[in-house]
Amino acid sequence: MHISVTNSCEVQPHEKTVSILGCGWFGFALAKALIKDGFQVYGSTTTPEKAERLETEGIKPFVILSTREGISESGDFFDASVLIIAIPPGRKPESTAQYPEKISSIRDAALNGLVRKLIFISSTSVYGDLNVEFSEKDPPSPETASGQSMVKAENILQQSPLQTTVIRFAGLVGPGRDPGRFFAGKTNIPNGRAPVNLIHLDDCVGLTQAVISNQLFGHTFNAVAPHHPSKQEFYTQATNNSRLSPAHFIDELSVWKKVATNRIPDPLPYNFKVADWNDWLSAGKL
Repeated sequence: MHISVTNSCEVQPHEKTVSILGCGWFGFALAKALIKDGFQVYGSTTTPEKAERLETEGIKPFVILSTREGISESGDFFDASVLIIAIPPGRKPESTAQYPEKISSIRDAALNGLVRKLIFISSTSVYGDLNVEFSEKDPPSPETASGQSMVKAENILQQSPLQTTVIRFAGLVGPGRDPGRFFAGKTNIPNGRAPVNLIHLDDCVGLTQAVISNQLFGHTFNAVAPHHPSKQEFYTQATNNSRLSPAHFIDELSVWKKVATNRIPDPLPYNFKVADWNDWLSAGKL
């Protein structure tokens, strides 16, 4: 397929302009942080109502629909120095199956704009529960449809002319995502001794900021807190903190994975804001 590319020698985006495709839980928090850093931020959403919320925070809003067939009218959204794709595959089988084609459409739109640097928000679901520890040096081994779609999307972008960095987020914790609610009131929860792979929203934002500020494009980073308590240890305390019905785990270790990074702090200089989940739980904060 032929992709026409704007001649970057003729027009260059302002180096402090970032477009975020998907201003949801993470994208919205990132946009506000980047504005504080002095960036002009373009943010996409799917409805005019959500666009109004973006505008009140100083984010230039765009209502953009992306499908396997292409991208809706996007104005100058893709005329940015960096594009961040923060849209998950979705939970419905049809959405998951079409996700790689949707990413292909976004890639084409980016190349037809001024974007040359890209950050793709992926997931540690690209690693299967194979009873081992993974880092970026290990090849993906997805076991779920969502993980398989993520790997295909990563490859589509990394094989394009765009300077692409992939950030694989672990399980997400933070405001609006209280881990105490995940298992509250449930019993006989299997695999209680399996290690958790989690990251706080503040570190999702901070790591992405660090990639941009250090111009580390063309890399892959696992975004996972370095502390991996067991499921029963972490979620029992989280449920207690939220004063919810207790969760009861089976004290066993069957299938598991531990996801780590060997690329923080070198080449990515970053210190985790939530590095120890016991300290975080003791502080009682989200």
